[in-house]
Amino acid sequence: MPPVIGIGAGGHAKVIIDILRMNAEFKLVGLIDSDSALKGHRVLGVPVLGGDDKLESLYNDGVRHAFMGVASLSDSEGNKKIFERVQSAGFEMIKAVHPSAVVAEDVMIGAGCRVFGGAVINPGTSLGTNVVVNTGAVVDHDCLIGDHSQIAPGVKLAGAVTIGAGVFIGIGATVIQGITIGEHAFVAAGAVVIRDVPARTRVAGVPANPMATGSKP
Repeated sequence: MPPVIGIGAGGHAKVIIDILRMNAEFKLVGLIDSDSALKGHRVLGVPVLGGDDKLESLYNDGVRHAFMGVASLSDSEGNKKIFERVQSAGFEMIKAVHPSAVVAEDVMIGAGCRVFGGAVINPGTSLGTNVVVNTGAVVDHDCLIGDHSQIAPGVKLAGAVTIGAGVFIGIGATVIQGITIGEHAFVAAGAVVIRDVPARTRVAGVPANPMATGSKP
């Protein structure tokens, strides 16, 4: 099995470690994290080796694969920068799909995507780079999900929904068919989206409407 390292040492990394162990395609070498206090700790038995300074030495030691074990809901640009920094260091960002996920044969899954347990992704759908489809989310037919976007647990996307890059859709939200959500938008937990959401807009409620400036979801 080829060796792989994880980027991040929090809860998200735990889920990916679990998926990779079940799939048994890669050998888990360790994790790196920007929090220097975590060095020497273990996450589900996987050691935290240090910070970004370890990337070069790991690559020189023959490690060529990495996974994203971090996914900040409030900082899609930060997620993108981390992903691209690891790629630029020469690592191939692997996909992680839980064996209990139901993924149609023709679904396009980009580099670094993570699909968690119980998720359903139906035909005609495309996931961009570094997309997260979290636990129990349903993505119906012909959806397009842009790079670095996150679909939280229990989200339901009806058919032909288009989601731009860097979007976060909160836990339990519902998006009806044919809706477009612009890049870097934020959909709060439990929202029901029945109208298009412009780029960089935060919406909440049933039905979803723009949130007041400075308000929290």
